[in-house]
Amino acid sequence: MSDPVAVLDDLRDESGELDRIVGELSEERWGTPTPAPGWTVAHQIAHLAWTDRAALLAATDAEAFAAETEKALAAPDRFVDEGAEEGAKLPPGELLARWREGRERLQEALRAVPDGTRFPWYGPPMSAPAMATARLMETWAHGQDIADALGVVRVPTARLRHVAWIGHRARDYAYLVRGLPAPTEPFRVELLAPDGQMWTYGPEGAAQKVTGTALDFCLLVTQRVHRDDTALVAEGPDAGHWLTIAQAFAGPAGPGRAPEGA
Repeated sequence: MSDPVAVLDDLRDESGELDRIVGELSEERWGTPTPAPGWTVAHQIAHLAWTDRAALLAATDAEAFAAETEKALAAPDRFVDEGAEEGAKLPPGELLARWREGRERLQEALRAVPDGTRFPWYGPPMSAPAMATARLMETWAHGQDIADALGVVRVPTARLRHVAWIGHRARDYAYLVRGLPAPTEPFRVELLAPDGQMWTYGPEGAAQKVTGTALDFCLLVTQRVHRDDTALVAEGPDAGHWLTIAQAFAGPAGPGRAPEGA
């Protein structure tokens, strides 16, 4: 995440991979239901396009973004769904073009942001690398919904390191949005990466620890899987509780996914 060029390149690659999945879909398949209740493939892409537009406003026009934030605060339980619903009504070709154009404009804007600049967001203020990391996380997560809906098996890549990083970084936010006190001590997270390397976060020797694969961890913190359907191991009661509420995304607490077969 510390290298802004690298994370922006990875964001472009992640978006390109998803584009290859949806780019040649028939109009009928854009209406395929995804694991998110009420959301089709079109809703998923519409949400990404809508969020890219919001991120562009945040990076380039703080006043306009503040107006968008007021709308979100006025309808916190509806504004995300309403944004997706509006875009999903477009013809697939128009929606695809809108998503492609918007994400390219965001790329250009984030690459032009001076080092050290921070701009507003629905959660804490963001730097350009942090915003790119958040956009990659959302692109990967919504791409997973689409892949699951279409029966596409995606091969995990090193780009998951950005999702894992923000998942660990957002630990306290998961408590904040639920009105719960966050643990005072740091956690250790050790993840087996797709290439066999170990990704580690937090101090060695921490009493609270999470271990497992990077894929399982990323699926969990984006709430694409229930904890019971992962092989993640928590050492310590606080770490165990965190895995039941973890979320890498800004906004209200997500309901999470039910266990398979429930």
